[in-house]
Amino acid sequence: MSARTVFRNLTCAVAASLCLAVAVPVAAADEVGVASGRSVSAPTRPEAVAWTQALGALTEAKAVSAIAAVHDAEGTRRAGVGVSDRTTGASVRADGRFRIGSVTKTFVATAVLQLVGEGRLGLDDPVARHLPGLLPEVAGKDSTITVGQLLKHTSGLWDPTNEPGGLFPDIDSPEAFRTWVAQGGLVRTYTPRQIVVAAVGDPQIPGSGHAPYFEPGAGWAYSNTNYVLAGMLIEKITGRTYAQEIDRRILRPLGMRQTSFPGTSTRIPGIHARAYWYLGPDEAMDVTRINPSWGGAAGEMISTTDDLLRFHRALLAGRLLRPAQMREMQDAVPTSTTPDVPRYGVGLARLQLSCTTVWGHNGGIFGYSTQLWGNSDRQLALSYTPFGTDRDQDAQAAADSALIEKVFCGK
Repeated sequence: MSARTVFRNLTCAVAASLCLAVAVPVAAADEVGVASGRSVSAPTRPEAVAWTQALGALTEAKAVSAIAAVHDAEGTRRAGVGVSDRTTGASVRADGRFRIGSVTKTFVATAVLQLVGEGRLGLDDPVARHLPGLLPEVAGKDSTITVGQLLKHTSGLWDPTNEPGGLFPDIDSPEAFRTWVAQGGLVRTYTPRQIVVAAVGDPQIPGSGHAPYFEPGAGWAYSNTNYVLAGMLIEKITGRTYAQEIDRRILRPLGMRQTSFPGTSTRIPGIHARAYWYLGPDEAMDVTRINPSWGGAAGEMISTTDDLLRFHRALLAGRLLRPAQMREMQDAVPTSTTPDVPRYGVGLARLQLSCTTVWGHNGGIFGYSTQLWGNSDRQLALSYTPFGTDRDQDAQAAADSALIEKVFCGK
C-alpha cells in the first residue's frame, strides 16, 4: 500500500487524491523515457529501464507529468515523462523544481532532533513550557502535549488544513473552489499562530477551539498543526525562523542549492512543471502559483529530486543526527490497526515492501505529489503532477505505489 493513501498530504486528506486536476494531453506509452535537460542521464541497465517504464504508468493514468531519480552504488539515474505545460505541450524536465508538501516535515523533524541532541530541547518537554499561552488549558492546568507527541502525530490536535470546516472550502464542489479562488484563497497569507488558533481556538475565548481527535498520547492522527507548532518551537529555542535554521543546519552544509522556503511568495524559481486542479471534464485551473504559508513548517518547501536524494542519503547515513536521535526518529508507532500500513516515527515513516523496508515521507500540495523513500542501499525521489477524475487519481496512486515496489524490489 502506498504511504500516500495513509498519510494526509496537506490538502489531499478529505478524499482520495485531492491535490489533482483535469484530463490533459500526456505522454503516450511509447514516449516513456528520459526528459530533455542537461542534468538528465538515460537509464541503460534492464533494472533501471524497468522503473522508468513504471514511471510511465503515472502519465498513462492521466497524470500530467512525472519525474524521478534513483540513487544507489552505481550512481544516480533520472527520468521524466509527460508534459510540463498543458498549453505548450513542452516535455517535462527531470531536473525541474517542485513543491514537496509534507516531505518538509522530515527536514523540520531533523532540525528539532538536532536541538534535542544539543540539550536545548527535550522530546518529553511539554510544548506549553516553550510556547506558553498558545495551547488551551485542560481543567485549569497547562496542556500536557509534549514535543515528541507533536513530531509523532500522537498529540490529538485537530487539523484545520485537512478537515471540513477548516481553512479551505468544500473541495468536492467546483463552484465553491472557484469562489474561494476568486476571493484570493490561493494567495492568502496565514501566520503560524493563525493555523494553531484555527485548530485549538483562541485561549482568550473559551470554547472557541475544535475538539481534539483524542487525549494526548492516546492514538495516532496525522495533523499539520503538529508541525506548524514544531516550526514555532524551533524559532523560540534558536531565535531564528525554522527556514533559517534548516538552511544553516542542513541545506547549506549539504550543498542543496535548489531547495528553498517560499514563505508567502507564490513563485517556484527555476524550471518547473505547472500544476492543475481538476474541476470537471472540460475545466482545469492552473494552481502553480500559490501562497504556501498555510503549509508553513508542515509543507511549504520547494526542491528537486537530486537535492532530496542528497538530503535523504545524508540522513540515513547518520550524517545529520547523532545515533540516539536517529534511533528516536526511527522509533515508529503504528498508524492503524491494519498490519500492512506504514508506521510513523519522528518525521520519518517506515514502509514495508515485499522484499525490504524503506524509510521516508510523502507529500502533496495543490497539484504536486512527492515521494521520498530509501534505505542504506538505494533511494528514490519522485514528483508528479496529478490530474483527472477520482478514478484517474486512484489509478495514479496505484502507479505511484507500484513504482516504489519496482524500484526497491524489481516487481
